[in-house]
Amino acid sequence: MDMSSAHFVATPQPTTFIVNVIHAHPGKQEEAFGLIQDVVHYVAERKEGFLWSNLAKSTDGLTVVNIEAIRGAGNVDEFFSDPIFVEKFRKLDAVSTSEFHTYTVGDLVLPKPGRSENARV
Repeated sequence: MDMSSAHFVATPQPTTFIVNVIHAHPGKQEEAFGLIQDVVHYVAERKEGFLWSNLAKSTDGLTVVNIEAIRGAGNVDEFFSDPIFVEKFRKLDAVSTSEFHTYTVGDLVLPKPGRSENARV
């Protein structure tokens, strides 16, 4: 991924998140991870609405999570209107079931400036 377009902004921007929890069939976590990784890289290379994604595997070997930031909810329709995207995404059905949800940020919580690393609650 080309990081030259990534930059820090001083104030939070409205962002839409896609959270896809992929429940891998027994022994299929690595394959599920590879398939969603292929999907996300495809989107990252081709779709203007894509901002970033975190892909993670659970330590119990059961799930994979894609937390993806996009410009707006309309980007979901844009992605699913691409037949190559749909073909790649549907490959997950052979190795998993999944929950796919779209979220808008309702609260952004940041660390308190100057907080002590040793502070106790």
